[in-house]
Amino acid sequence: MDPSFVGGTFVQLLFFISSLAPIWFPIVLVFVAWHSWLRYVRLSFISSLKWTLLEIRLPRDVFKSPQAMEIALVNAFHQGGGVGTWYAKYYLGKVLMWFSLEIVSIDGNVFFFIRIPLNFKSLVESQIYAQYPQAEIKIVEDYTDRIPHEMKTNAWSMWGTEFEFTKPDVYPIKTYVDYGLDKSTSSLDPEQQIDPMTQMIEFMGSLGKGEQLWLQIIIQVHSKRFSEPGKMFGGRNWQGLAKEEVQKIVKDGLLTTGDEKIKSTLNLTKTQQDVITAIDRHIEKPAFDTGIRAIYLAEKDKFNPINIVGLLGMFKQYNSNTLNGFKPRNLTDFDYPWQDRSGARKAALKLEMFEAYRLRSYFNAPHNSKKAGGKHIIRKPLVLSSEELATLFHFPGRVSETPSFGRIESKKIEPPQNLPL
Repeated sequence: MDPSFVGGTFVQLLFFISSLAPIWFPIVLVFVAWHSWLRYVRLSFISSLKWTLLEIRLPRDVFKSPQAMEIALVNAFHQGGGVGTWYAKYYLGKVLMWFSLEIVSIDGNVFFFIRIPLNFKSLVESQIYAQYPQAEIKIVEDYTDRIPHEMKTNAWSMWGTEFEFTKPDVYPIKTYVDYGLDKSTSSLDPEQQIDPMTQMIEFMGSLGKGEQLWLQIIIQVHSKRFSEPGKMFGGRNWQGLAKEEVQKIVKDGLLTTGDEKIKSTLNLTKTQQDVITAIDRHIEKPAFDTGIRAIYLAEKDKFNPINIVGLLGMFKQYNSNTLNGFKPRNLTDFDYPWQDRSGARKAALKLEMFEAYRLRSYFNAPHNSKKAGGKHIIRKPLVLSSEELATLFHFPGRVSETPSFGRIESKKIEPPQNLPL
């Protein structure tokens, strides 16, 4: 083909597009202005929020099923109010409120924290006390402030990752119900109980002085963020996805026989039946949009790469071959050394991860979508049911005897009514 012909056609195409600029340019301008406005008002709203960090400690002799935590999480954090009108969403910039559930190891000492907006303090405390009357809750300073925010000093080394599902969100992970912890633990022998969190607590407690491991589970009420087939606008929740997935499983189990008249019979395997049952139980529970990230930090001379393996293995006990599981994403590393010869790209990824953790930013700006180290990091929320969330974050009873797991040595009781004054 004559190059002059191709060049002439391209010039004509450009001329035609530019001639339509009075039509498409105002549309593009309005679109850009609208998104800039939304980002501005939402960042303004987010920056106006006041936060507090609560530490929760429990006595050793508390016998509670993770179901107690499930009730507390739903009552305290399944909150969808405040964004019901266009004025609140698009003029005031309000967003769905989010909360951060955190399990942290500092020098091998394990702590449970919950970071919340300050105005939720009384609600969260009341729901925890309702399920754990002997709990001790106190406001503490943010442990992330003890590490230099810039991470530019040579005193600390860091590695971090976030997690995603191995299958679509509608498939559940293994939960405390699957481990038989849905009953009152007071009726079970502690030696016979299997709490999936024990492996995580034990690993965190094995870290030495100068080492830290931070686990963060950021949650907000599940929203209709999945696209509706055949529609440009509007969305649907995960129940719609679940119905489609069940239909696929059923379709795979249909046997078609006959030549003239096609007859289909349902012939599901035991595994397929169990999967459908698990999905049905899963979607009946309240749901949370969730982001999970973990960071391992250590003083430069105490950084042990084997702990990265331990960090990645903290979620294996929740994985199921037939259902769902976790795998890492957004690692602060590269596969090959020639991808980052100077180390500058890796340093940028670590700084971005650290700042996202420190700000507890996942669903909204500035860290829901970010460029760092030559990568475009997009954070896609997972959907966890309340049962799954309580499995990942609950206060272990006597099943976990890790010495470094901070507990209250004795439970508090009320004084006798006839005590003389």
